[in-house]
Amino acid sequence: MTLFLLTFFLIYGGLHSYILMKAWRALHLHGPAGAIAVFVFLFMTVAPVIIRLLEKTGHEAAGRCVAYVGYSWMGFIFILFSFSVVFEIIRLVCFVYERVFTRPGVFETGFAAPLFFVLPLLFAVVISGWAHWEANKIRVRTLEITTDKLPRTVKQFTIVQITDVHAGLMVRETKLRQIAKLVADAKPDILVSTGDLVDGDMNTLNGLADILGNLKTPLGKFAVTGNHEYYAGIDNALSFTRRAGFTVLRGAGVTIADTINISGVDDIAGVRSGRGSDPEAPMLSKLPGHLFTVLLKHRPVVDSEAEAARLFDLQLSGHTHKGQIYPFNYLVWLSNRLYTGYHVLPHGCRLYTGNGTGTWGPPMRLFAPPEITVVRLHHS
Repeated sequence: MTLFLLTFFLIYGGLHSYILMKAWRALHLHGPAGAIAVFVFLFMTVAPVIIRLLEKTGHEAAGRCVAYVGYSWMGFIFILFSFSVVFEIIRLVCFVYERVFTRPGVFETGFAAPLFFVLPLLFAVVISGWAHWEANKIRVRTLEITTDKLPRTVKQFTIVQITDVHAGLMVRETKLRQIAKLVADAKPDILVSTGDLVDGDMNTLNGLADILGNLKTPLGKFAVTGNHEYYAGIDNALSFTRRAGFTVLRGAGVTIADTINISGVDDIAGVRSGRGSDPEAPMLSKLPGHLFTVLLKHRPVVDSEAEAARLFDLQLSGHTHKGQIYPFNYLVWLSNRLYTGYHVLPHGCRLYTGNGTGTWGPPMRLFAPPEITVVRLHHS
């Protein structure tokens, strides 16, 4: 934890220092204005820690207010930094051009610093507003799959996936009711949650489980743990998930109505802590192999050479949020090429990685719209 906090403050504090330096130079911040700017930037740097302290000490209302401001600022400062880098590249190219062709221009005056701070600032304000709007527009994405492992008597079997809801301080009743309505409208046979259903301290979740608990599906609701279930406290997180009506699959599988197999494993965060489930292959090998098998796994990781890859037909995952705020999707892509969308893998197995239904941290999404996924299985 100490190493994580040190790394976080080095990166996040460095980002704030860079933006503050640009603002100081561009706006000539001195005296009271400069002192206020320094205080704001310092407060926003440590805001995530303040939020957790307020949450754990039971000051939910204050924690929610600071969370909305602090996390919105986090998204805004990331977007501002991205635009600042782009404009700095443009500025460097123009500067070199003027020097090479000896044509004095804007870079020979004191106008450059204000211009190349104000322009990214304006862009960041507008784009941040859009990102807030996009985060609240959950789309329904449909995936049609044909398979000969579905009984001929079953014309269609519908699975709805939600993932990375992050119910807590930021994702509250309004968002959960919106999710519940979209799920109900899809008329699923089963509902699955592929991890990170909850986020933060359990004291902030009073009443939220009932919203999902009142959502009925004909053949049940199934869930697996994500990394945030362990951050929030695995025992309380499991209790919340079960109160919401889900059967939690922890290295276990079930056959539903002699039609399909649903199986699930714990997130690797649980395995590392010694409270995770057993490997996938032994569990999958016990399920009827002639039926279509769905594996619920929080992270979109598949070892195509492992035995388990031959034992399931579709893996449903989440975790990545598709980067949540552009251009961080490129960083996520570098660590996992299966970070979003539908993939056909060796041995005929398939993987779908959802964008996530809620948000973590900033209540914002940029070019990574939240979604629920409707998987319709048809007999080929």
